[in-house]
Amino acid sequence: SENLVESELFGHVKGAYTDAVSDRMGAFEYANGGTLFLDEVGDMPMSTQIKLLRVLEENQITRVGDNKSIKVNVRLLSATNRPLEDLVAQGLFRNDLFYRLKVVTVHLPPLRERPEDIVPLMDHFKKMFIRRHGKGSCSFAPAVTKRFYGYDWPGNIRQLRNFVETMVVLDTDSVLDLDDLPPELMQDGD
Repeated sequence: SENLVESELFGHVKGAYTDAVSDRMGAFEYANGGTLFLDEVGDMPMSTQIKLLRVLEENQITRVGDNKSIKVNVRLLSATNRPLEDLVAQGLFRNDLFYRLKVVTVHLPPLRERPEDIVPLMDHFKKMFIRRHGKGSCSFAPAVTKRFYGYDWPGNIRQLRNFVETMVVLDTDSVLDLDDLPPELMQDGD
């Protein structure tokens, strides 16, 4: 909800809304002096866009339910999978905010266009999920690596991450092999 997003970003004061039982610091205040990453800015409500623009222009926030401004110094990184230029043209994203955010743009192609990243990502996620799930060391079978290379990755890196987690969780023999693959990567005869 709009109130929840604004409370998360800017904080709130006690009594600002029904569940606000105490003052709460928001992400901008918490990140003061550092960097804040906002994911999926293209989905941000228009009223929140206005408040975000104010933060970027004036370097100050106002907690929900408060009138007092708080100075913040935050470097902002943002990401979206939506074409912001199109949203601006449709009136769904503020033009001034778009140009305020568009200082340095990094276009990251989808995973299917970066096959050289598949193995390093597989290894990274494998290590992460071995630790998270308390599993012993394991390795990918060559057939799995080949299957990962041949897959189109419609869900991009998040999908690869989830596939690796599934395999680590299901593995019983320390070899992440075809028998550990999620159904999407199974082929007839597996």
